[in-house]
Amino acid sequence: MTVLRGGYTTGTCAAAAAKAAVTLLSGAPAPESVEIALPDGTRASFPVLSCRRAGDACEAAVRKDAGDDPDVTDQACVIVSVQFIEGGVVVFAAGEGVGIVTKPGLSVPVGEPAINPVPRRMIRAAVREVTDRGLRVTISIPGGRELAARTFNPRLGVEGGLSIIGTTGRVRPFSVPALCDALKCALDVAAASGVTAPVLVPGNIGERAARRHFRLGPEQVVQVSNHWGFMLDQLVRHSFARLLIVGHPGKLAKLAEGDWNTHSSRSATVAPSVARLAETTLGESVAEAPTVEGIFDALPQEKRRRLGDALAARVRQAVAGRVGSRLALAVVLVNMAGEFLGTDGDLTPWQQ
Repeated sequence: MTVLRGGYTTGTCAAAAAKAAVTLLSGAPAPESVEIALPDGTRASFPVLSCRRAGDACEAAVRKDAGDDPDVTDQACVIVSVQFIEGGVVVFAAGEGVGIVTKPGLSVPVGEPAINPVPRRMIRAAVREVTDRGLRVTISIPGGRELAARTFNPRLGVEGGLSIIGTTGRVRPFSVPALCDALKCALDVAAASGVTAPVLVPGNIGERAARRHFRLGPEQVVQVSNHWGFMLDQLVRHSFARLLIVGHPGKLAKLAEGDWNTHSSRSATVAPSVARLAETTLGESVAEAPTVEGIFDALPQEKRRRLGDALAARVRQAVAGRVGSRLALAVVLVNMAGEFLGTDGDLTPWQQ
């Protein structure tokens, strides 16, 4: 099996460029490379493409390397300009090619630069390794407006350019055969370890939530990525008795629509169908939102749970249609913070 080379997110590159620019702004020589911390506690070093003064600011550039992943921003130049401000805080601004959030429901408020929470924390941590002074951090990606047209940003309400994203700091290369081999191996390991009630999750958000809310063994949780059809077909080849699915409704609602590969290039957004389900379940129209998260956030707690339970039931029904009646199924939907939005099925086996 070919080993694919990993890379780094735009958020990581922005943090590295910010540290290089602040180093020069603070009076040190322009660095040729910088080292920053990643969210998992490891550190990585990045070459600095350029670093120069520009009036009362300094700017630095780092070129993104996404490894062997077909990322539209691979080899893009991430430029960060920094200048000192009063107040001791770090504020963010969107430069050329970086979008602005124009609709509610995303992880960043309307009117803010589309720089997601984890990259913001990484950038703050990187510049705080150099100075405690207040800073304005402006991120630019030349050509970003054109690149953004090839993403879901315009539909999600991010206008004018790209989002600065990333939850781990790293880009895991996407290869369907290699990934499916790894996913199959994870199920094989679970079965060989005596697991009878596995937990399938889309990724890190689902796994963190599952381990937070349930009593689970180390091999019991299996990340599916986007390959739900493949994994459910593999799962029924084993003698598992029960199955729990935990994840964000933005992904899992796609199963209820019959989309068994939930990658954005292979399936459409489910926000419209979730909005229709909300109207049916609650008997009233819901606030327009570009994302499933936004639909839930706009509801009061009691209605949020009613919608969550109804959607979880639809997901469970769809999965049951795929795997048959031999497996006892349960579904848990969680938000980005890992809190329950809705459940369907008996959760007791995973709580003991």
